[in-house]
Amino acid sequence: MRGDAPIVVHRPSSTGGRRVTARGQILGLAYDDADLIEFLRRAGLPAGDELLDDEAWVEWRGGQAHRYDVP
Repeated sequence: MRGDAPIVVHRPSSTGGRRVTARGQILGLAYDDADLIEFLRRAGLPAGDELLDDEAWVEWRGGQAHRYDVP
């Protein structure tokens, strides 16, 4: 189901943080899970730790889930 998730957490940037989009709209640059949850809450989406690991909702691209720095 890859590519169908409405929320995408993009690869870590070279300066840290990950761009977050919801259905193609940029929500912001997250530096940790708390930032990500806040972006989802502000967008009116269900926000909680359990949602972040639900592949139907969130796709983590180009890096390990829950990691926001460049390896």
